[in-house]
Amino acid sequence: MAFVSLALLLSLGACTNSAEKFVNTDLTGLDYAKDFALTDQNGKARTLADFKGKAVVVFFGYTQCPDVCPTTMAEMALVMKQLGDLANQVQVLFVTVDPERDTQALLAAYVPNFDSRFLGLYGDRLATEKTAKDFKIFYQKVPGKTANSYTVDHTAGSYVFDREGRIRLFLRHGQGPDPIAHDLRILLK
Repeated sequence: MAFVSLALLLSLGACTNSAEKFVNTDLTGLDYAKDFALTDQNGKARTLADFKGKAVVVFFGYTQCPDVCPTTMAEMALVMKQLGDLANQVQVLFVTVDPERDTQALLAAYVPNFDSRFLGLYGDRLATEKTAKDFKIFYQKVPGKTANSYTVDHTAGSYVFDREGRIRLFLRHGQGPDPIAHDLRILLK
């Protein structure tokens, strides 16, 4: 009997050790980034609850970003291709940190160019500040040569939420689509 109990314990230990692990930073259990109240590129008011049942990737950026933003959006488009049919269970959200220039029309022209399922979200200055604070996102306007030629320094990573709307992962910028697709597959199981 003792041998059977020992064998059972060892087999249970083997199961937990063989479980797949996230490649990206696991944020499971953290108590922030719980929600937002923004408007999408189609003029519809949105909250995180609107996407319940899907894994949600949230990236903060701006349309005139010269490098990080288009790279991240293109990377997420490749992730969606890698996921195949699973991609329909993922919602990518691009939240602008430049509400002065990123209008609804501009987001509608920019965001779906990467993938027609992606949504751009915006708010006024106060809604943007509140959302960035709730998500612990840094952003700061950097003056340019003219009043309208400024850039915006901002956090370059993305957050991932599970199907229940709980924060689960932080995705590092520039890692390529493979680790992201790997982690999303785990989350969608």
